[in-house]
Amino acid sequence: SPQVQPFLPQWLAQPKLVQKRIKDNLVPIRDVPGVHPRLLKKLQMNGIESFFPVQAEVIPAILQSASNGYLVGQGGYRPKDICVSAPTGSGKTLSFVIPIVQVLLDRVVCQVRALVVLPTKELAQQVSKVFNIYTDGTGLKVVLITGQKSFAKEQEMLVQKKVTGYCSLADIIVATPGRLTDHISQTPGFSLTQLRFLIVDEADRMIDDMHQNCLNQIVKAVFQVENDSGSNMLFQRTKPGPVTAASSCYPQIPLQKLLFSATLTQDPEKLQQLDLFQPRLFTSVYSEKKTLGDGTETEQDTNKKYTLPEGLSQCYVPCDLNSKPLLLLHFMLTMKFTRVLCFTNSREASHRLFLLVQAFGGVTVAEFSSRLPPNERQRTMKEFEQGKIQLLISTDATARGIDIKGVNYVINYDAPQFIRTYIHRVGRTARAGKAGVAFSLVLRIQERRFLRMLKDAGIQDIKKHPVKGNSLKPLVQQYEEALCKLEKTVK
Repeated sequence: SPQVQPFLPQWLAQPKLVQKRIKDNLVPIRDVPGVHPRLLKKLQMNGIESFFPVQAEVIPAILQSASNGYLVGQGGYRPKDICVSAPTGSGKTLSFVIPIVQVLLDRVVCQVRALVVLPTKELAQQVSKVFNIYTDGTGLKVVLITGQKSFAKEQEMLVQKKVTGYCSLADIIVATPGRLTDHISQTPGFSLTQLRFLIVDEADRMIDDMHQNCLNQIVKAVFQVENDSGSNMLFQRTKPGPVTAASSCYPQIPLQKLLFSATLTQDPEKLQQLDLFQPRLFTSVYSEKKTLGDGTETEQDTNKKYTLPEGLSQCYVPCDLNSKPLLLLHFMLTMKFTRVLCFTNSREASHRLFLLVQAFGGVTVAEFSSRLPPNERQRTMKEFEQGKIQLLISTDATARGIDIKGVNYVINYDAPQFIRTYIHRVGRTARAGKAGVAFSLVLRIQERRFLRMLKDAGIQDIKKHPVKGNSLKPLVQQYEEALCKLEKTVK
């Protein structure tokens, strides 16, 4: 029987398509309408002369929706929410940082007006760094809340108590969900009632049940009535409803949601939960028409759900359990791979593999997982980027969104079980239009399921890359010695 297609709302069915080919579609920064000269200058100081396609589309859209200042949308209407689905490394962060800094440039009083929620500490740090570059010298305050400082310390960064009451010390907050909800419920004077932009990055992770509650709490805090003996009545917000004479007689600060992800769910029911307002979807997930020799067009891979970076080559290596470590050593020592990011499916597996490669010797190796304190993770990352570490063994916790410079190879030491995990892992290389290679070590019993998973996602171009047993032979003796060494240390 034919599959029943779920009814797609129009905005999902007819999105604004964004070019995937980054290099062929760069737009000089001066050609993107409406960007403030001050920010153009900042971009150039940071070596940015062109925007990527996704930035060139999304920046003007956000600016347009706030063209009358942040109190009302264009023409006094409530601005539309925006969803952006674009591959890893396509420049999503800058596409919200630039317009938000610009819209807030002329604010007078410091209030929390933009809130960015991200699933991991690393990502939050990375995004707050970018915000700091572009707010520098503007007087706008960016505060990072990830629980890396004590709760009391974070409270001091957020609000200040004065004789007249509390005042905000942040215009823009970048946060992880857990810590943010703690402040909403426990920090006196912390208010989101003036929030204008809610940015949810890696949105599909955040829509998961675990974080759904966080988003609900934010929205609740946004529309909370403040008990400021009426001084704030002018801008009191009501939950958006039908426009009535009463509701349109004083300016409302609209709350606009901006969702970003490399794997944005297309599931209307999930998106329904986010209660989006007349959303617009920008996506680079689309199929390209191929012209056949006879001049007719065929629509290829119509069900392409995900886009991978253009410069990425993908291979898989059929293997058995015992040969996996040898294959990794073969790539590092015989094939002389450099700057390799290697993923396993658990912290234990990462740790064990790290110890094994270390015991074998000849490879500068480090591990990157939640076992390690954040400062150590940052140091490791830096050394990897400087080329001092050739092999970084990591868990998925670190795969998402992290922009590690100069990854030449991603090796899936353990084949990922879900297509999204695959997309995010291999997306650590081939970023910003550069080339990169992803190798997946696939056990023979997993092979069918693995290939099926990729095929269902419309990923056709993965090549089989068998490695002959002979080429592993020279490593075996030293490998067995390393194993013995390892057993001793473990004991």
